Amino acid sequence: MKKLVKKIFKGLLVIAGCTITLFSNQAAAQTLKTKKMNKKILFVVSSHDKKGNTGEATGYYLSEVSHPWEILHNAGYEIDFVSPKGGTPPVDGFNLEDPINKKFWENKEYNKKINNSMKPSEVNPNDYVAIHYAGGHGTMWDFADNAELALIAQKIYENNGVVSAVCHGPAGLVNIKLSNGKYLVDGKKINAFTNEEEIAVKLEKVVPYMLETVLIERGAKFEKSGLWQPHVTVDQRVVTGQNPQSAHGVGEAVLAELQKL
Repeated sequence: MKKLVKKIFKGLLVIAGCTITLFSNQAAAQTLKTKKMNKKILFVVSSHDKKGNTGEATGYYLSEVSHPWEILHNAGYEIDFVSPKGGTPPVDGFNLEDPINKKFWENKEYNKKINNSMKPSEVNPNDYVAIHYAGGHGTMWDFADNAELALIAQKIYENNGVVSAVCHGPAGLVNIKLSNGKYLVDGKKINAFTNEEEIAVKLEKVVPYMLETVLIERGAKFEKSGLWQPHVTVDQRVVTGQNPQSAHGVGEAVLAELQKL
């Protein structure tokens, strides 16, 4: 009888051990899945391809995607792309003499991703730890008034995520409101393509509004440097850069903010 009880007890221990192992493996798989999901960043690019009525082509500015991408991709983050219209967005600043532009453009996975960008309706904000608005003059026509993109950014930010933008990308921040009804930029230090830079490229009468002016109207504490000087501002998980020269620094600052989370 004692031998039988011992045998049953051993059997139960083996079953319990298997059950614990099974649960442990399931928990580990779930943790891995969560970690993988938490390593995703959403890049927003413009769908607009003309500078007002000038007939000049525009779109998203390649280096303002590629430079932050390189830093964040190298750090283990997966990047997804969304544009107001989805599909293949128009590209500007297509300079493959920039080695980082070349590296990004010739990466088959990411070339396919950006040229098959999601529509805002296809995005689940809970999948992302950060959202990055790339610039290019196209953004001035299709970022600010896109309510779907603004809601995605609001949710990512209120989930303790990071919001970043560079050059004309902060056009996407103009109308983002938080749950408390305040503009995201209100009371925060913000940086973007300056009025002086817009005048220098002779597009101040072409763009629908002056980005610096509208951000200040929304309550931003606007910071800036001289023409074409790199300038990156970080305030309460919002990272902004002044011009294409600031794109690398924006990528570094986003990574630093994510490492604090």
